[in-house]
This record gives sequence, structure tokens and C-alpha cells, in this order.
Amino acid sequence: MSMRTHYCGQTTEAALDQTVSLCGWVHRRRDHGGVIFIDLRDREGLVQVVCAPEQAEVFAAAETVRNEFCLRITGVVRNRPEGTVNSNLKSGKIEVLCQVLEVLNASVTPPFQLDDDNLSETTRLTHRVLDLRRPQMQNNLRLRHKVTMEVRRYLDALGFIDVETPMLTKSTPEGARDYLVPSRVNAGQFFALPQSPQLFKQLLMVANFDRYYQITKCFRDEDLRADRQPEFTQIDCETSFMSEQEIRDLFEDMIRLIFKNCLSVDLDSQFPVMDYSTAMGMYGSDKPDMRVKLEFTELTSVMKDVDFKVFSGAANMVGGRVVGLRVPGGGAMPRSEIDAYTQFVSIYGAKGLAYIKVNDKAAGREGLQSPIVKNLHDAALAQIIELTGAQNGDLIFFGADKAKVVNDAIGALRVKIGHSDFGKSNGLFENVWKPLWVVDFPMFEYDEDSARWFACHHPFTAPKDGHEELLETDPGNCIAKAYDLVLNGWEMGGGSIRIHKADVQSKVFRALNIDAEEAQLKFGFLLDALQYGAPPHGGLAFGLDRIVTMMAGAESIRDVIAFPKTQRAQCLLTQAPSGVDEKQLRELHIRLRATEPVVKA
Repeated sequence: MSMRTHYCGQTTEAALDQTVSLCGWVHRRRDHGGVIFIDLRDREGLVQVVCAPEQAEVFAAAETVRNEFCLRITGVVRNRPEGTVNSNLKSGKIEVLCQVLEVLNASVTPPFQLDDDNLSETTRLTHRVLDLRRPQMQNNLRLRHKVTMEVRRYLDALGFIDVETPMLTKSTPEGARDYLVPSRVNAGQFFALPQSPQLFKQLLMVANFDRYYQITKCFRDEDLRADRQPEFTQIDCETSFMSEQEIRDLFEDMIRLIFKNCLSVDLDSQFPVMDYSTAMGMYGSDKPDMRVKLEFTELTSVMKDVDFKVFSGAANMVGGRVVGLRVPGGGAMPRSEIDAYTQFVSIYGAKGLAYIKVNDKAAGREGLQSPIVKNLHDAALAQIIELTGAQNGDLIFFGADKAKVVNDAIGALRVKIGHSDFGKSNGLFENVWKPLWVVDFPMFEYDEDSARWFACHHPFTAPKDGHEELLETDPGNCIAKAYDLVLNGWEMGGGSIRIHKADVQSKVFRALNIDAEEAQLKFGFLLDALQYGAPPHGGLAFGLDRIVTMMAGAESIRDVIAFPKTQRAQCLLTQAPSGVDEKQLRELHIRLRATEPVVKA
């Protein structure tokens, strides 16, 4: 005989007058002077169980139970008394009159109430098993399941084949630090955990699997943020004989389907497309939050001859930039709020935050309020007003520095203002889903410290047609066949058309200062495979954790991962990472050195 006939949360008036068996946990026990009520919880929700004194054995058992006891109860479903219906519960019209109560397992006193919304993350992660019993965590992980099932159904219908790739592989430079795994059998040698299945999925295309996908773990030993984990999950996909546009269309349809079937949300019938240079020019970000209705105004050429050295210095600097950010109605901002924004942009390296309040633009210089106005000539002031489109009552913020500092600081300021109470109440933020394709990324970015080029995406990305020669003559102007899908300021996924010819791949390695010997040592297996008639191929990888975080409205990807790490890359539940005994180290031919104290600047 089955232990239960119904789930608690699915027991409804359809079972009226039936005898049911339910299993679950005591969410709450209430003693109402002679009658004991137990809210019994399982993964489908709650049901109210009534323990009446007429059932002496049941009543005595009910007096002993406490929160989180695991119970099996058998009873008769009946309507709740008039006036006690709970419309918030699927089972809210009925209750179960208990006839048999079995304590399957008692519980010690839990460290917190499961309905406490003010728990610290440390408490939650330390007691993660109990945290996962909470309805919001149950809902998040069930949403994650629904998303993965939609992905699998969609890709399976289109002929994609799920192929597993190795977790123990070769260390290759792909951007972040590798997690290394020592080999006991091959003393002194190491495997690496994959940062992505990138090279293997390309090999699968050479091997004629045509369409591959995998929902897989990836590992990167990098500093963590709210949307980063040392291990994370990718929806990893690769195709052969498809153009960039065809790949984007295919996966745009997939994302549209996921949102429709999992959230009943209809995304745009066609996602807008923006090139990288436009995104950086207008928003200072390659993943702009399009819900925010604020844009940069380019003022670099305007500021070249002004007396204000902060502006003219940046305008005449190699790689410098000056921009304005017009905030409609921002003139009403108090000075304290402007000071807070000045402090905020300093996080991104900005040395200050100049501004002009437009009180009366018809009055010219006299109608503008700011400490910097006296250092700007009339022509510059007129152009600022004209180019920004500023109106009376507006506020213009300025960023002037190296382009990266300006983009990071004013780009973050744009988002912060848009998401603020001021931004929302003044129509500067639209609370909708705003997807966007960002395309035509640069192939390389230059690092001044090391005086060398690095791949913007990864070194296997193909250059745009006609840009192959720039790999050797002008790498800074070489554009890649790369594309990212952005949603509400988060990068959901990114991909590219890959290099399928060994000679082009070798040119990219040379541009990255990787000589033939090093390339053969690190990527020889890929270069060799490309010589066997490798097909044109490309793909895309989505961050599953990020997608579900956004869909769930969660604050961090840790809220959609069953057993995540902290921002210090630790698991508070299992106390990992941890030391190992000397015998294990000897077997791995490893000896630990005494760690030196970290000196903080």
C-alpha cells in the first residue's frame, strides 16, 4: 500500500468525503483550546489537518509534535467551516480530519522559522537543507527544472544531440584561472576542470555531429560577485553549416519559448540588434539595460579647447572620452543626492562627477547652475545644451577620463539613476522585459600593463569576412563574428562563429603573441583536427543560473542553485574547501608550503 494518496498542497474539494493519506512536515502547529490544527507541508504546498480530542490517540500524538516533524496522517477530507476558507492556498477550501497520526521522524528545534524573511545569507547557506524547504527556494528550483526541460524539448525537436564532454581535461588559457586537479597516476601532472566545453564542442562539429548541446557544469577560479560562482551551469550549443543570423534566430526562438511556457511572458516577436560600438557609445556597456531611458551624449570634440582641464585633458588624451548624461527633471535633485552619486562613481575609478543644472536655457550662461560653468566658454555651453537636448529643469552629469573609466562610471550611474525612486517616478525606467542582441564585437582588446592583445571572447572566434588580414596588420580594428544576448542589463548568453581553418587560427594565435610551438603544445589537438575538412560552425552558450535568477526575480544566482558557494568560494554546509591528510598528499606527490600572510595595502 502506498504511504500517501495525495500531495498536501494538491488536496482539494475534489477529494471531499474521501479518506486520504498524506506525508509531509509540520509547518505550524496551533492549539485552539481543545482542537489542534497542524499545517502539513510538502513540496506542493500546505493542507490544514484537524486533530480533535474525540480521537484520543491522535490528539495525544498531536500534542507532542513540533515544527519540522515528519508525519504521515490519514483522515477524511471535509469542507472548512464557513468564514475560515483560505483563498491563498490551493487546499484552502478544505481540511483533513485526522484519524491516524504517525510520526515518521522527529526534528530537533530548527535554527530558524521557515517563514522568516529576514534571514542572513550565512544562516541560510549554513543550514541549506532547511533553507531549501522554504517555499521560495522550492519554487526557484522547480522553475529551474522547468527551464531545463523546455530547453531539452526545444533542442531535441530540432535535431540537437546531447553529448557529454570531459570534466578532467587539459589546462588551456581561456580567460579565467583554471581549477587544477593533480593526477596520482601521472605524477607531477595536472588535469584542469573545464572553463567551458569550447574546444570539445568544436571537435564534435569536425566529427560530424552537426548539432550538439549539453547542460553542463563549468569551472572558473575567479573573484566572485552576485552573478558569479566558481562552478556554474551552461546551456552549451554548437551547430554546423549555419550562418550567424540563423544561429541567432534559432536561439532567440528558444528564449522566447522558455519565457512563454515558464512565465507566461511574451517577449518581443523580434529582438532588437545593436552593434558593440553603438552600445558602448550610447550606454557605456556591452550589456545595456534598455529599460533605463537615459543615453550618453558624446562631447569629446566639444571639450578640446575649454579652460576646464578635467574636460580638455580627457578630450585630448589618447583613448580619452568626455560624455554627458542628461537626466530629465534632474534639476530637482537635492545636493545630497548628487553627492551620493559622486561617491558612487568613485567605485569605478571616476575622480569626480561634474554637473550642470539647467534652470533657464533661454538665459544662456546665466540660466545654468554649476561650479564648472565659469570654466566653459559660451560655444561649448551652447553645444552641450543642443547636443544633449536639455530642457529647463534638467540636470546634466559629465564623465571625463580614459574611455574605460567613463564607460564604467557613467554607465553604472545611468543604471543607478534609472532604477532609483527618482528614476521610476519620473518615467526614466520601464518595468518590462527588454531583450537585445549585441553584435560585431572587437576581436581583441589591448592590455597596456602587459603590452599585448587579448581575445575579447575567446581565441577561437572567427573574424568578420574581409577582416582576416587585419589579424596581422591592425588587430585593434578587427571585428569578430561574435554576438551576445542581453536581457535587462544581464548577459544571458554569448557565442560566435568559430574559426574552422587552421591557417586563420594560427594567425589569431600570433596576434595573441602565442607562437607556433606554444600553440601546438596547448591547442595542437584542435589545430590537427581543423586540417581534416572541418566544417563552418558556430554556437552559443547561455548561463542557466543567470536566466533562472532573472525569471525568478531573485537577488543572486545563489538563490537558484541548490548548494552554492559563498563570495569567498566556500560551501558553508559541507565546510568545503577543507584540508586533506598527509597520506593523500603523498599519493599525489604534493607537499604544502607554509602560507605567507597576506599583506593588505
